[in-house]
Amino acid sequence: MIGISSNTQTTKAARILVVEDEYILALNLQENLESLGYIVVDIADSAEAAIEKASELRPNLILMDIRLHGDIDGIQASEQIWHHLQIPVIYITGHSDRNTVERATLTSPFGYILKPIKEQELYVAIQTALNRCDREQFLSSVLGGMNDGVIVVDLQLNIKYLNQVAEALTGWRWDEVKGRMLTEAIEFVDEETQIPVQNPIIAALQEETPIYLGSRVLLIARDGTSIPIADSATPLRNNSGVITGAVLVLRDDTQRRLIEEQKLAAERAQQIEIQVAELQRLNQLKEDFLATTSHEMRTPLSNIKMTISALENLLDRQGILNSNALSSSESVTRYLTILRDQCEQELDLVDNLLHIRMLDAKVYPLELTSIQLQNWLPHVAEYFQERAGVRQQTLQVSIPPNLPALVSDLASLTEIVSELLNNACKYTPPNELITVDVRLIYTTKNLINKDAESSVLRNFQVPSFQITISNSGVIIPKKEQSRIFEPFYRIPQSDRWQHGGTGLGLALVKKLVEYLEGTIEVSSAQGWTTFTVQLPLSLSE
Repeated sequence: MIGISSNTQTTKAARILVVEDEYILALNLQENLESLGYIVVDIADSAEAAIEKASELRPNLILMDIRLHGDIDGIQASEQIWHHLQIPVIYITGHSDRNTVERATLTSPFGYILKPIKEQELYVAIQTALNRCDREQFLSSVLGGMNDGVIVVDLQLNIKYLNQVAEALTGWRWDEVKGRMLTEAIEFVDEETQIPVQNPIIAALQEETPIYLGSRVLLIARDGTSIPIADSATPLRNNSGVITGAVLVLRDDTQRRLIEEQKLAAERAQQIEIQVAELQRLNQLKEDFLATTSHEMRTPLSNIKMTISALENLLDRQGILNSNALSSSESVTRYLTILRDQCEQELDLVDNLLHIRMLDAKVYPLELTSIQLQNWLPHVAEYFQERAGVRQQTLQVSIPPNLPALVSDLASLTEIVSELLNNACKYTPPNELITVDVRLIYTTKNLINKDAESSVLRNFQVPSFQITISNSGVIIPKKEQSRIFEPFYRIPQSDRWQHGGTGLGLALVKKLVEYLEGTIEVSSAQGWTTFTVQLPLSLSE
């Protein structure tokens, strides 16, 4: 087993070169180092002297001041020392400005200590640097010494050659296995089952082709230890092409597996990051919900409470509370209207939230029915025509009389169209136009005939309904168009607050359209805003 010397030994044996152009500080630093048990091999007061002494004395570590007298500074000296001598450097400086730190970081220092230097910080920095250097040198020597093992056999599987790496892997010396059968010295087992695995050389000779061992195979060394191995076997041929034996190439697979595990760890970390991002998104959605509900629910409920109090006071003053016959005064009617409107607004919010949750969970109930749009849509638009007239808007409905039936959920379709028309009436200025247009369109799709002898690509036309609702006098900024279908999203600097609403209408519309296997798009240009809904003639089974 390869070992690394203990920290205690490293501390006592550490030889340190101090590079500091202020003599008093250098002596003080030397005194601190020696009190900690380190050996100060020398003190240099310039970058040039530091390079020379480092090459001559070969210390274990260098404490380097960044600002030094001379043509080059400590950072440049450290760069040269590391490049040529591989001696770790810890910077000591009174400068922590961004430019200095960035320059120092580029040289991959083993530490960075700010003046005035505290003894405990100095000790921790040195120990950390020495331990890091030991580990890096250890790994460097391991990786630098890795090579493939090579074993050569004849047609009778007698071992003819074994190189030093193969000796190290198998535990057998060449003079011990020369002429012996391969199966007597080399054994492979399945990592999971521990069942012996056939040597790939045997298969290579039988099939006369290169053979690669499986990815989860262990080599059983002479002393019984198992080594993760990757190998391949190739037949050897003479100049005439006749097979004379085979060569087995062995490679310790430990490093590759380590990289694979690191890759898996990185993928798991990435998945965790994605999950964290999703949690943050959900948390933001929760915050948006709370912000919206605090406005959309608390204010109407407060209005309800105040209205009830005013109603009670009014009825009490008129003696109606104790009367058997309730007065039908205008005040009572007005207060009751406020109560009804506010309660309906809150019910709409709750209903929308429940519907969105059901749609997300894909448990929203659908009742498919045959719908004649030319008969149904004018009836739906009738209420909004009256509303548009009151607001001095013009609502026009254009629908061909001979459209085929649409097989879909009537309640969902009514919710979609009503919400879009409601928004159009709400935000369209007076003397502007609202239009509803329905038409049958065809889109081209490609179909591959898998039953044919050769795949045949066929184009065919798929009919669908396109419902377009447009209104003039309103523009939605381009950067906001992709977000208006998000729950609770409101266009910044709009007057939407004064119009009321839950901020869930368009989000619910989009989810309903997609649940009906359709699409919805929005465009806004040249004074017009248009919502385009496209639905299939019938839902797929």
